[in-house]
Amino acid sequence: MIRTIANRFKWNAARCFTQTCSINSDTFLCQNAASLKVDQLADIKESEIKEISDPLKFPDYFGVRKLFRIRDLFDARIHYGHKDGTLDPNMKPYIFGSRLGHLIFDLDKTAEMLQDALNFTAHIAYRGGIILFVSHFPQHTLTVENAAKEAGEYAHAREWDFHIFTNSEKVYNGVTRLPDLVILLSTLNPQMQEHTAVKDAAKMCIPTIGIVDSNSNPNLITYPVPGNDDSSVAVQLYCNLFRDAILLGKSKKPMVAF
Repeated sequence: MIRTIANRFKWNAARCFTQTCSINSDTFLCQNAASLKVDQLADIKESEIKEISDPLKFPDYFGVRKLFRIRDLFDARIHYGHKDGTLDPNMKPYIFGSRLGHLIFDLDKTAEMLQDALNFTAHIAYRGGIILFVSHFPQHTLTVENAAKEAGEYAHAREWDFHIFTNSEKVYNGVTRLPDLVILLSTLNPQMQEHTAVKDAAKMCIPTIGIVDSNSNPNLITYPVPGNDDSSVAVQLYCNLFRDAILLGKSKKPMVAF
């Protein structure tokens, strides 16, 4: 009986592999899928299977989980929240506790949500999307702009114009293409109010990634990442990670021959 189940599993694996290859018939492995024996399936490397499959079917196709460790988040003081009494009710699920009057983030949850955000960023870059880094804190302007420049993308680290997204054609006197992803290094402005880009991006159905501190509201953010958004070390780490995720996505893009 055990042998019968094993043979049935091998047959199903071979059938599924052949069907997958028939969709992506332009690869070398797919051209020879019909002639592959069941015993040869075990010799196929995971990386080779990824190349002939839809990247969206893999939870971490670009390997963004290797970009950081929880220790890196701890060293960057990402677990530090604001003082007790300033907690936004929507941030309660991401709080581990408090220490000496300051809220502490659960870094296990932060790491999981940060990985999802980086993976989504890499997919946008892989598909040739426009990515916009946004920050309104003067002390982080140079860090944010340098990260966007190194990634080959765009940044808006100055005072926000209320009509950039919602009335862009009139602002720029022509047809404009809005970004495919907005990365907010903080969802608040220097006056501790919600950044205008959060609402404007939601109105225009632009997906967003936002670093949400303990006093922020994550409800309008597509991929919220709970963590400290004030520390220069933390913002530098965020910028480096998103820059590296963008470069990972672009490195996987197929080369077009002319």
